[in-house]
Amino acid sequence: MKTKIAQKKKPASTKKKTVEKKKPVKKPAEPSESKIQKNLRTISLLRGMKDITPKDELYWRTAYHKAEEMANAYGFEFMETPALEEAVLFTRSLGKDTDVVDKEMYVFEDRDGTRVALRPEWTAGAVRAYINHGMQSLPQPVKVWNYGAIFRHDRPQAGRFRQFHQFGCETIGQRHPCLDAELILVAYNFLKDLGIHANVNINSIGNLEDRQNYTIELVGYLRSKRSYLCENCKKRINKNPLRVLDCKEESCAEVIQESPQIIEWLGEESKTYFMKVLECLDELGIPYILKSTLVRGLDYYCDTVFEFFEDGNEEKSQNALGGGGRYDMLVEQLGGQPTPAAGFALGLERVISILRAKEDNKNLLEKPWSKVFFAQLGDQANYKALKLIEEMRLQGVIVRHNLAKASLKGQMETADKLGATHTLILGQKEVHDGTIIIRDMDSGNQEIVDQNKLIAEIKKTIKTAKPRK
Repeated sequence: MKTKIAQKKKPASTKKKTVEKKKPVKKPAEPSESKIQKNLRTISLLRGMKDITPKDELYWRTAYHKAEEMANAYGFEFMETPALEEAVLFTRSLGKDTDVVDKEMYVFEDRDGTRVALRPEWTAGAVRAYINHGMQSLPQPVKVWNYGAIFRHDRPQAGRFRQFHQFGCETIGQRHPCLDAELILVAYNFLKDLGIHANVNINSIGNLEDRQNYTIELVGYLRSKRSYLCENCKKRINKNPLRVLDCKEESCAEVIQESPQIIEWLGEESKTYFMKVLECLDELGIPYILKSTLVRGLDYYCDTVFEFFEDGNEEKSQNALGGGGRYDMLVEQLGGQPTPAAGFALGLERVISILRAKEDNKNLLEKPWSKVFFAQLGDQANYKALKLIEEMRLQGVIVRHNLAKASLKGQMETADKLGATHTLILGQKEVHDGTIIIRDMDSGNQEIVDQNKLIAEIKKTIKTAKPRK
């Protein structure tokens, strides 16, 4: 029998194990507020963009008001189309070899893979909407107007931005010389009502057959002058020769000036139509200049084309305030039934820059307020003030105010800076008494009136008030 020999256990070590103490992890110091502020850079405007600030409010409000007024007077109805459309809408309508499509259009891929573009002009979107909404079943022509932002990645310069604004009108569904003249009249009168004396540059580029015949002659001429043309125009000779006539480079100006005139290649129908447009303009007394090289920069135009310039400022095409023309084939190009159409668009940044430069702007709207300031003092007066301000608004009396200012002196200074003729003063005492003070800002005279009679009294005061000295 085998016996198990018990193994002796080693005596436990008397040495104490040293446990390494973990060094406390230092939390990174919280950056001080001053350092955070130092690291925050000021975000600036993108190149070619701009802000419209309150100092320009009257110019922009006046332009919108005049556009709405003029469009309504001639039976145009408002239509808004999206700023973002499928890119193919513009490449198909404007032409692949135009500067707008080749160089200036903002195109990118949407999250679903669709190629989209920010609208570089209004007309293509208006025609798409006409087709999509079945407007061909409405009484023709359909007359619409639009007003808003357009986007082109253009070279920023005076009066030209990458986001800019246009007022435009479209007449879709009928073809008649008087409809062309009406569009010119609307644009001309819009400028005139703003105090801008404009001239119209006008031409006819005929129908498709006329242009094909003319193009053969033009290409022959341009090839003989090829060495004088800019690099872009050398490429355009074979791709899209009519675009050479729209070139803005000074090196091409003399070549363009001596080029064959398209009007000499118009067929009888196109000539007759154009002559009738001019006869309409003569009857209306609208000044115009026949410009044989005017073709506009987009492929969809036919027959009548025109541009607007401030009188005496026609030397460069960059100074054009806008333009338009007939585009009888565009509806069909975008998938609709053959439908004649015409339209125009005016660039509002250039229009407003002219208004800003004028010393006397009698045509600007006045701010819609009564030249009355409402001052309050104390919590109860603060609460009551808004109710009285709203009651006055409902009765057509618009007042300025600053409910956040507690100091009466500060509020009176604001009223003075705004050019208020009178200030309404409501304190704690007036709240309890149901009264309010009307103070004449020039003389300093004050009158206490019953709050229930305030609106009648202030309307009477406004009528007799004289502008501040």
